[in-house]
Parts: sequence; structure tokens; C-alpha cells
Amino acid sequence: MELLRELTALQHQRGYLDEQTLRDLSERRNVPLYRLQGLVSFYPHFRTTPPPRACVHLCRDVSCALAGAADNTAKLSQALAGRDDVEIHEVSCLGRCDSAPAIAINDVPIPAEMRQDFAALLGLIDDPSPLSTHSTQTPAQTPRRWKCDPYSDPESRYGTVRKLIASGVDLSSHCPEQLKASGLRGMGGAGFPTGTKWSLVAQERSPVKYVVLNADESEPGTFKDRLILEELPHLVIEGMLLAGLTIGAAQGIIYIRHEYAPELRAVERELARAREAGVLGENAAGSGKRFDIEVFISPGGYILGEETALLEALEEQRGEPRNKPPYPGTHGLWGKPTLINNVETMAMAASILHHGPEWWRAQGEGDFAGLKFISISGDVAHPGVYEIPVGISVRELIERAGGMRDGKPLLAFLPGGASSNFLPADRADTPLDFVAMQQAGSMLGSGAVIVIAEGRDLFALATNLVRFFRNESCGKCVPCRVGSNKAVQLLEEVAAGTLSPAELQMLPELGETLTQTSICGLGQVALNPILSMMKQFPAEIPKSLTPH
Repeated sequence: MELLRELTALQHQRGYLDEQTLRDLSERRNVPLYRLQGLVSFYPHFRTTPPPRACVHLCRDVSCALAGAADNTAKLSQALAGRDDVEIHEVSCLGRCDSAPAIAINDVPIPAEMRQDFAALLGLIDDPSPLSTHSTQTPAQTPRRWKCDPYSDPESRYGTVRKLIASGVDLSSHCPEQLKASGLRGMGGAGFPTGTKWSLVAQERSPVKYVVLNADESEPGTFKDRLILEELPHLVIEGMLLAGLTIGAAQGIIYIRHEYAPELRAVERELARAREAGVLGENAAGSGKRFDIEVFISPGGYILGEETALLEALEEQRGEPRNKPPYPGTHGLWGKPTLINNVETMAMAASILHHGPEWWRAQGEGDFAGLKFISISGDVAHPGVYEIPVGISVRELIERAGGMRDGKPLLAFLPGGASSNFLPADRADTPLDFVAMQQAGSMLGSGAVIVIAEGRDLFALATNLVRFFRNESCGKCVPCRVGSNKAVQLLEEVAAGTLSPAELQMLPELGETLTQTSICGLGQVALNPILSMMKQFPAEIPKSLTPH
């Protein structure tokens, strides 16, 4: 971790990493220069040329595309044409789909209210200094109360872990049993049973274990973990502590994307409070055991949300996914048993261990169990993050988000982020639940509903999604690297009219090849958007060609 941290610090100090800087670091750390160059060339946050006075990043992905990102980019590019002191880059998802189209200047996210005045935005680009004040601020704390949060005031926080420790209960069995009884599943996309995962790692006999929080959500449309980090960092920290005491780990690591700098400050503030209160440290919450948490800031890349790619980054390697098995639960960070959960899973685990599984199951709608944070973006009146009872329908969620923007009818939706399948409007009554969504032909995935109104070009949106996966492929395995690029080329040529739509008939076979042969989930889902669009909306295919 220290090598990547030092590279990040050097870039922060100098603005970029030139050859001499890398040579000096190579000699100082006794690390081969080629290894440093390999790291710098892999992680998109690093740059090897002097930065301009202002670097503007504009999100190009699906939620921002629906909000007019292309027009926004064109307008800015025209206004700044010929300027050599400004760089404009279209980038992958910035995690701010609720205020699309998202923009960052010098890595500082620009709030929606600061972007509404185009002249003012140009003023920020000409003089980014006002952003320095904004960039040091912690996100404002709101008076919102979340049902999952059992603490009504800061002084009562961490009461769950203190109470369990005082009771003398064996956490290594109690916590997994409670989580299994609740039915909690991983909220990062895979949906693996949380109690089972905690139990498996707890059973490992290694004296060294780790707890890793995956806060690298980077999939278009997914931004719920960002809000949890901002408003409920104490629940996340308590969940990590409970996990550490359960499995026998002394060290926790929060792996967070660098675009979440404002949210990181909220986390760091809460970590300091927890240490001051004795919740973290040598005698964590009075347990007699050490547990502390450190933060690692990702140098960038969607692929690092894949748990083994994340571990590679923590081990100072290029973030390329590992072959599995073995799995992180037995051979994780530095070869030691490692428990990896995402932000929402850790927060909900703390809530369940406070209230009990019966309370949790009662929070669902009808026969469904539990609560869920859902990101919703696209063609709705009020994009944002909503805490819902598991089991309410997509249609009800849209109503909670203010209904369809401008009253337009619903055409389609993605229920689980960019990697889920398109579903038509007539399935909007499907409950937001893992099994129900699977039965409907898609998945709950990362808990990100992207809403699309009638009149939208679904073929263009599906192409946008496949292009995202192509751009974010780490390139390690040939099927993903070559197959995703071939798919994008084909789709773009069909859209341009230079290739017959009949060529689209090769996509199902290409998708099956990627599913069967790609190392990680990125390649396995890369063609889901276009294949599901072709299946559910054949009339949207250019020239109405229906593939076999």
C-alpha cells in the first residue's frame, strides 16, 4: 500500500509524475523503475505530464448521457477552444448521478447549483481558486433520520458493539448466526449471504486476518454508498469493528475511490471520534483486543471494485483480477484470510446486530425482508438515494422519486446498475428484491435503478453502457479486452450506417464467449445491456432487424 500511497503523494505535491521523480523513488525505495512505470501506466489517476491550470472532467456515462452530457461537453469545448491552459476530458462515472451531468474541476466535484449558471462555471474554470475552499469542506450533515440507524444522537453511537462485548457473548458464532437468520446478502452486486461469509472467515485458523471495506463503487448509476459514507459513517465503522472481532482481525482497511474526497473527510472525522472514544485502538470498545481502521485511496479504475483486483492494488500491484479459487476468505490480502464487504452491507450488518434478525425481517414489504438503499437516476423528477423496504416495486420507487420527469411515460429501466438487463415498463411492478428481479429477467445488482422515458434512443444508451465496460476493462484477459472492443466497434458502425444491422446477429455468440471465458465479472456482463435491449426491445434495433 505504501508504494501507491507515495506515488499519490508525489503527484499531489508536484502535479504529475515525471521520469526523474520515478527514478528518484526507484532508488530510494530500491524498487525497479519498470515496476513503478507499470503502476503509473495502469492507474488512470496518475499523470506523467504537467497538469494545466484547470482540468475539467465531464462524465459521459448513461445517467449523465440522459441528462445532456454530450451537449454539455460540446458547449464547454466550444467555449474553451484554443485554450492551452485547460484540459477537457470525458471520463467514466464520477459517482454523482443524482446531479447529472456530473462535472469535476481539478478533481473537485461541482455541485449542481454551481453548474446551473454557465457563465459562473466558465468563471470557475478561469479561476479554480474558489474551489479550494469548497474542496476542504465536509459534506453538510442533514437532519435526515434513516430507519437503519439505531442511534438518535452521536453520544449513543457504538452502543451495539459495547453491549455485545459487555454481555460476554462469543461474537465469532453470535454475529454470523444473527446475520444468517436475517437473510442479509451482500449489497455490492453479487448478493452472497453475509452471515455465511463472516462464518467462513471466522473459521480460518490464521493468526493474521483482515477486514476490507469496498467503498470503490464506480458503476454508472450507483452512488448509494457515497451517501452512506457521508451520513452514516458510524454505522459503517461499527460494522467493520463487529466484523473484525467476529473473525479475529486486528486491522481494517477502507478502500475508497479518489473521487469521493468530500465523503472521505466525513469518514476520517468519524474515525477520529471513534478512536477518541476508545472504540478503535488497542482495546477496541473494551474488548481487550486491538482493532483499528486505516484508509486507502484508490488511484482509479472501475475494475478495482472487483474484490481481487482491489487486493492487488493493496498489495502494490496493477489492479488486475485474480483467478478464483482460492477466494479472499481463505487467501486474501497478503495471502491471509480476508473479509470483504461493501459499504451498505457493513452498515446494515451493524443495524441487524443491534435490533436482531426478527426486527430486520419485519422491515420488508409483505413477504419480503429487510431494508435497502437504492440509487435512482435518469428520467425521474428527483434522482437520489432512498431507503426502502425490500419488496416495494420499481413503480413505487419511481413515485417516491417524484414520478417521471416532465410526466413522460416509462419506456424501460435498469434495476441493478449498468451491468443489469434492461426491462420494459410492463415489469415496473416487479419487487425490488434479489430473487424477484432474477425471475423478471434481470438482477438487483448494485442497487441502482436507472429510469428511461419514452422517446429515448435505447440502442444508443445500450451502446453507451457497453462502451463503458470496454473502456474500463483492465485488459488482462483476451476475451474481455478484444471482445468488448469488437462489440463497441460493431455497434458504432451500425449506428453510423456503415455496417449492416445484420452483423448484430454475432453479438449473442460473442456475449456467450465473454461470459464463459472472462476472468472476472466485468467481461462476463459487458454485453448484457445490448443483448437485453435487443431481446426486450427489438423495435429499437436499427432498421427493426430482429436477430436470431
